[in-house]
Amino acid sequence: MAKKSIIARERKRARMVAKYAELRKKLKEEGRWDELDKLPRNSSRVRLHNRCKLTGRPKGYMRQFGLCRVAFRKMALDGKIPGVTKASW
Repeated sequence: MAKKSIIARERKRARMVAKYAELRKKLKEEGRWDELDKLPRNSSRVRLHNRCKLTGRPKGYMRQFGLCRVAFRKMALDGKIPGVTKASW
């Protein structure tokens, strides 16, 4: 489990990206780079990092499910993810 402060920081960044998205797009189209530099750093989409929705783990993230590999495997084996079964051949 990731520290709560790290998870909270990522959520704060995501809110800030959403808040400034339109303004950043407009400034980029107009080529007003000096005003773009004055916006908060965390308003840039590049600074976001994918994290597991359950544990906050940053590595082994699966985009399709929004989970890390550890949480995905546990939920899949418990049958909590519809349509996912363990492979056997």
